[in-house]
Amino acid sequence: MNAAKARDALLAGVRGFALSLVSIVGSILLFTLSVVSIALIPIGVGVLATPLAIGRVRAHANFRRELAARWSGVRIPSAYRPLPHRRGLTGWVGRCTVMLRDPATWHDLRWMVADMTAGFLTALLPPTLILYMAYGWVLALGVWRPIADAGGDWFLFVHVVSQQSANAAAALGTAMFVLAMFVNPALLRGHFQLARALLAPSREAALARRVDRLTETRHDAVDSSAAELRRIERDLHDGAQARLVAMGMHLGTIEALVETDPAKAKQLLATARESSAEALAELRDLVRGIHPPVLAERGLADAVRALALRLPVPTDVSVNLPPRARAGAPVESAAYFAVSEALTNAVKHADADSIWVDLSYESGALRVSVGDNGKGGARTGAGTGLAGVERRLGTFDGVLAVSSPAGGPTLVTMEIPCELS
Repeated sequence: MNAAKARDALLAGVRGFALSLVSIVGSILLFTLSVVSIALIPIGVGVLATPLAIGRVRAHANFRRELAARWSGVRIPSAYRPLPHRRGLTGWVGRCTVMLRDPATWHDLRWMVADMTAGFLTALLPPTLILYMAYGWVLALGVWRPIADAGGDWFLFVHVVSQQSANAAAALGTAMFVLAMFVNPALLRGHFQLARALLAPSREAALARRVDRLTETRHDAVDSSAAELRRIERDLHDGAQARLVAMGMHLGTIEALVETDPAKAKQLLATARESSAEALAELRDLVRGIHPPVLAERGLADAVRALALRLPVPTDVSVNLPPRARAGAPVESAAYFAVSEALTNAVKHADADSIWVDLSYESGALRVSVGDNGKGGARTGAGTGLAGVERRLGTFDGVLAVSSPAGGPTLVTMEIPCELS
């Protein structure tokens, strides 16, 4: 067994001990507060207390979801219904009603009952397997004598009443420690899988939420398409069209002057040539904005590398995609412009001196991460382009996650479900 596996096993033991404390204290306290607040609804006090209590329960459950993903790679989805934003007593009544009618609330309460019992035991197993070795050796080093005078002690199935039985306890504890080196990460993962079985929404609720999300993102896509068409029309009207009109006027003037003032006509011809070149450049830029040629010809990886080369900040691009495999053109286009927006935000707002982009494909989804070592503080609702990126990805049932604490670093992660061909 290598050092990395031993470190993971010991770390799982420490994390399991922390989880056992959270399970036994946090879940019991929050479950009790929730039940009491719900019971007080008939006399009116619970209408104010229940949203607060259930809000803390949801925060507790979301914290455990975060730990499950970070510590064991177990993803636990959530499906909480949105709460009304009304203020005053009406707002409290509305929030209380929505929370009590939300199946996710009862999933949380059911999970906390299991978390304070089975969850506590499964979290306690990893540290127990490690600490039992210490207890066995303590007995073998002489502590068995006062214990034997008091009638002995049971070390699992070994009754410690002599040096020989204490040595057997030490050997058994050592065997448990060796076992822990192999099974502790799996035991910790089992704790989180139990939580997922109880916290995850039902298939019907997940499908209903997905339908709602796709309906919302479809409207966003329609609005975005209309806005994009207006932008293209405006760019054509104010740019290339205006230059072509000016060029036509110049040609008309040239036609009138070509015999009477050849020098002036020659000068206007040069101006018309410049106008045509500028109109052509603007048309090319407009086409690139609709669908970059490098994306169509060479794929997402090379298109992102081309983006990185044009940035004023050093940018490293790492690609882990199957060779010669590509996603559909709409998916690649959405991912390309999402990466472009994330990189633009990093350059404009992060004050970073290093940016990195990771492209990968795993579990049926295209995954893109854009990070920087800047000042942090990025949020999807802070007026940046990240809200637009989220809407763009939502059209394909994709998700956007932003980790950007104050002081940095910032990591923007995008996932789009798709198939490669």
